Amino acid sequence: MRFNKLATSCILAGLPCMASADVLSFAIGGGVWNETPEGSITKPHSVPTSTVDAKNTLFWTEESQGYLFATLEHPIPILPNVRLMYTSLDHSGNGNVPFDFDGESFSGNIANDFSIEETDLLLYYEVLDNVVSLDLGLNIRLLDITYNIVDDNGNNTNGSVSGAVPMVYGLVGGSPWPGVLLSAEANYMAYSGSTLSDFNAKISYTTDFFVGVEAGYRTQTIELDDVDDTNANLDFKGPFIGAYVKF
Repeated sequence: MRFNKLATSCILAGLPCMASADVLSFAIGGGVWNETPEGSITKPHSVPTSTVDAKNTLFWTEESQGYLFATLEHPIPILPNVRLMYTSLDHSGNGNVPFDFDGESFSGNIANDFSIEETDLLLYYEVLDNVVSLDLGLNIRLLDITYNIVDDNGNNTNGSVSGAVPMVYGLVGGSPWPGVLLSAEANYMAYSGSTLSDFNAKISYTTDFFVGVEAGYRTQTIELDDVDDTNANLDFKGPFIGAYVKF
């Protein structure tokens, strides 16, 4: 992907040595994100071409998507904490609205399958970690988009868009009661007309028995400007709920 290769080193150079966790801790968990898609996709250099709408052309609907994560926090000040996270956004649809995509003209009954896989490597420092929480860091997102479109006339196309994207990361939160955290998280990157953003607001509660639960609202935007010959302006938003164990 045509994102700035210097962005990663610049962001890392700007990260100071922040406060570290008091003790070593490890958490692993996952959940379900009930998201609604909106937006469109275009292959601008293909002839014929048209803007393909996610809802009205591809007939994407609300879906329940899974996510997984693992977090390691430690008391070594110079080293960042680490979180791995995986999110899968799979959408498919069938319809009779004709459209052009990737040099093919589709008509009749048209079936499509799109898969968006996101693997995040998050490196962050805890600036504050008491009643008020503040984390800052860098997220390297491995983005992999694959698609397949076929109609009952025998027309077919498939392809992929992939790359590693550096995103700035921040979390701000507060703990009104022991074990409870109200927080907002942001991942963001913009370069050369393309933008990736991922925001969520949530409440989490960690019990005294190593088990925790979380719930909130997440919104994600994928804007691609001529990346791998693809333009996209896609939004995914909705509530999520999850659980984890923390040692």
